[in-house]
Amino acid sequence: MNLEIIGITVLGMFLFGYIIIASIDFGAGFFNAYSTVRGKQHILTKIIQRYLSPVWEVTNVFLVFFFVGMVGFFPQTAYYYGTILLVPVSVAIILLAIRGSYYAFTTYGGLKHKRFVIIYGLSGLFIPASLSIVLTISEGGFVTIGESGPVLDYWALFTSPLSWSVVVLSLTAVLYISAVFLTWYAHQAKDESATNLMRKYSLIWAAPAIIAAAGIIVELKIHNPEHYQRLIDLWWMFALSVAFFIGTVYFVWKRHSYWLAFWLLIGQFSLAFLAYGISHYPYLLYPHLSIYDSFTNETMATALIIAFIAGLGLLLPSLYLLLKLFLFNKEYVQGKRNDHV
Repeated sequence: MNLEIIGITVLGMFLFGYIIIASIDFGAGFFNAYSTVRGKQHILTKIIQRYLSPVWEVTNVFLVFFFVGMVGFFPQTAYYYGTILLVPVSVAIILLAIRGSYYAFTTYGGLKHKRFVIIYGLSGLFIPASLSIVLTISEGGFVTIGESGPVLDYWALFTSPLSWSVVVLSLTAVLYISAVFLTWYAHQAKDESATNLMRKYSLIWAAPAIIAAAGIIVELKIHNPEHYQRLIDLWWMFALSVAFFIGTVYFVWKRHSYWLAFWLLIGQFSLAFLAYGISHYPYLLYPHLSIYDSFTNETMATALIIAFIAGLGLLLPSLYLLLKLFLFNKEYVQGKRNDHV
């Protein structure tokens, strides 16, 4: 395995970690806002706050690692993506700042106004929608290389069915992942009302999530036939992913083994993520930029790989302790401890 593949694999691990953890975070904020609007905050708010309190400060660590690593391993991505992503990334950063500020004031300052709860919840849907645009752009057809550098065709981007398919998938996947996890978490807290409500949301968002994923494959057939054919060649990975999806829905439907349902969900998304990454190889921006065109020098790459593996070695045990001491500590999850991290 060469350094380019090792580098992109390490970055993929951080990106997938962020997708899962951030999805739970964003979805939890939305469900909290939705329950507040519907007058059901007495059912969900305490459970959601118990989850968010320990983890909200560490969610973006994975994203920071990913962006730093992307520029470190593949310096030319800054040239190609730096200008064209100025608007969507700026929007995402502003929304992340709003979320962080809101939760800090809520946790430590007692801010409880309904209007801010709604803004916090909606921002959790706008962030993945804005960041998912990167996925669409990487498929090619939206960027031209002019004399002054890469130019993004915004009209083509926002009128492309592929763009909206990706946005819909990002929204439905966030809500589905979060709902399944929170069903398990509420069950661990022995909160039957919250478990039943989150179970209902899990089943509601399951079908839209899988339909949206299938929609992207259909749109790729038109937009990028080469990538579509590579996806089809990996049909067995998608078949396993669908099997895991069916398993998740089955256990949630039967009100049994919620922990297994969530881990099947992780398997579902990890297989789909891996299949998409393999089929997209070696392009970072089709057809202009590949991982081989833009890779850093060998010395820098080796140092980055060591640093990122060491970082992962510190981050994973830290997350394990966070889960053990707070999220799945019996006293904490059942509300007998009110610690704030």
